[in-house]
Amino acid sequence: MKKVGVVDYGTGNLKSVVKAFEFLGAAVSLVKSPDDSLHVDALVFPGQGTFDQCIGSLTQSGLDILIKEWIEGGKPYFGICLGLQVLFSHSEEGREAGLGLFEGEVRKFKLAFNFKIPHMGWNSVYWESEEKDNLLDGICKGDQFYFVHSYHVSQPESSLQTYKSSYGYEFISGIRSGNCVATQFHPEKSQEKGLKLYRNFLEKMV
Repeated sequence: MKKVGVVDYGTGNLKSVVKAFEFLGAAVSLVKSPDDSLHVDALVFPGQGTFDQCIGSLTQSGLDILIKEWIEGGKPYFGICLGLQVLFSHSEEGREAGLGLFEGEVRKFKLAFNFKIPHMGWNSVYWESEEKDNLLDGICKGDQFYFVHSYHVSQPESSLQTYKSSYGYEFISGIRSGNCVATQFHPEKSQEKGLKLYRNFLEKMV
């Protein structure tokens, strides 16, 4: 049985993510400190809250160092929403530095008056690479996933594999680098396709 550690930094709503991975047959435990990660196979970061609050909590608990070393060591990581954004150097949402694992920044949507912020609801996800990506087995370009966010990753480093969506303009809706994958959308709220993405992560990356 795959052992998944869900990062608990005190502000996220973890229940739906925990239930999704338990439904897929994983043994799920909460990771509140680095020691809690000793017996898990993968880290999942369910991101809700504000950027500075999240970074402050991660730093205080030592989870910031854990996540950096985990990803740099090639271990499986799945970040969701804020769990994507904190991987970059900084965000317009706050003043604290991000984890800086990847080059890029997080910006607030700047949209015409007829577009509501936050971007909330179903939207299509696309990718440019034609190479085989085992994370996307059973998922087609243009399949829809559920979003709730006001900020998005902008100008990420070229070495990253990226997934994209459009809301007023094109934005980054996910990234992958080796065993690190992170999405702006919420797979646990995205019904069949979201569960398929989590299942692929468990079966092919963990």
